[in-house]
Amino acid sequence: MTQMSLTVGLGERAYDITIGPGLIDHAGSMLGEIAADRHIIIVSDNQVASMHLQRLCNGLLPVARKLDQFVVSAGEASKSMVVLAQLIDDILAIGVDRSVLLVAFGGGVIGDLAGFVAASLLRGVDFVQIPTSLLAQVDSSVGGKTGVNAKTGKNLIGAFYQPRAVLADTNILATLPARELRAGYAEVVKYGLLGDAVFFDWLEKHGNQVLALEPDALQYAIYKSCSAKARIVEADEHEADKRALLNLGHTFGHAFEAAAKYDGRLLHGEAVAAGMGLAFDLSVELGLCAQQAADRCKTHLQASGLPSDQISLPAGNAPADILLGHMKHDKKIRNGAMHFVLTRAIGDAFVHGDVPEAVVTTFLERGFNAV
Repeated sequence: MTQMSLTVGLGERAYDITIGPGLIDHAGSMLGEIAADRHIIIVSDNQVASMHLQRLCNGLLPVARKLDQFVVSAGEASKSMVVLAQLIDDILAIGVDRSVLLVAFGGGVIGDLAGFVAASLLRGVDFVQIPTSLLAQVDSSVGGKTGVNAKTGKNLIGAFYQPRAVLADTNILATLPARELRAGYAEVVKYGLLGDAVFFDWLEKHGNQVLALEPDALQYAIYKSCSAKARIVEADEHEADKRALLNLGHTFGHAFEAAAKYDGRLLHGEAVAAGMGLAFDLSVELGLCAQQAADRCKTHLQASGLPSDQISLPAGNAPADILLGHMKHDKKIRNGAMHFVLTRAIGDAFVHGDVPEAVVTTFLERGFNAV
C-alpha cells in the first residue's frame, strides 16, 4: 500500500508526517539524516514495548551510533512531574549531549511526556514522534504540544516544542484494544465537526470501515485529520487564536477526566466525545446551532460506540459545581472567563468567550440529574 505524507509548514521548524503500514520496521531509513549516526533514545511504555519495541530497535539499529531505551508504566499516571524528573535524571545518568535524538514511541501520554523531556533536556534536544494509538496518530503527535498534568488539571505544565518528524505506522493499530481505537476515532470526528462538513459526511458513510481498520479508509482518515491539524498549527502555532478550535469538546472533556481522577475508567477520547455532544447541545440551547446538527453529531458518536452526553459517560460525570471547579483550572480560561468552542453547524466551530456561568451551571446540573 502506498504511503501518504504531508508537511507541517513552520519555516525552519517544518517537518514531515508519513502515514502507512510497516514504517517502524524501516524507521532508520525513513528518518534519514534526522537519525543517522546519532545516539538515539527511545521512550515507550511497558504495554507498547512488550509488543513492538524490538521491531523499532531493529529498524533503528542500522543507522544509530548508539541506541538506548527507557520504559515507563502505561497510563495517564505517568504523565506527571515525578515521572518527568525521574526520566530526565535517568537519561542524564547514561551520558548524553545535545546531539542526542529522543524517539517518543507510544500513545498520547508517551508523546506528551517524551516531547516535554526533549524540550527540557539540556534546554532542548531533537525528538521524533512514532505514535502507536489512533488518537496520537491523528492528533497529539502533531503540533508540538508537550507536557504533563498538574494536581489541579490536565496539561497545565508543558511547552510548545515541535518534533523533527512523525511516523504513523497504521499496522500497529491492529494491536490496539477496540475501546482505545474508538476513543481515538473521537478525535477524527472532531476534525469534521470543527471545520470540514464534507469530511464529516464521509465519516458518516465510512466511519465503520475506519474502525474496522480497512487500510484505505484508515489511511485516508488519518491523512485528513493530520492535514486539518497541520493547517491550523501553521496559522496559529501557539494557540493565540485559531488553534483553540482544536479544543472542541475538551473544556467539558478535561473536566470529566479530572472528575474521574485519571484512573483509567474514562479514556481521553471518550471524554472528548461526550464533550463534543455537550458543545453542540449548549450551542442549540444558546440559539447558535440547529437541533438537527446536534442530533447528527450525537447519532454518529453513538453509532461509533462513543459517549455523546453526560448520561453515557462510563465515568467522570459529577455535579455541576465539581465540573465547573475543574473547568476553571483549564488552560482555556482567559482573563478569568471560560471560553468554549461552540458550533453554528457541522463544520463551523468558533470560540465563544461570553457564556454566562449560570447558564453552564444549569446546563451541567440538568445533565447530571438525568443519569
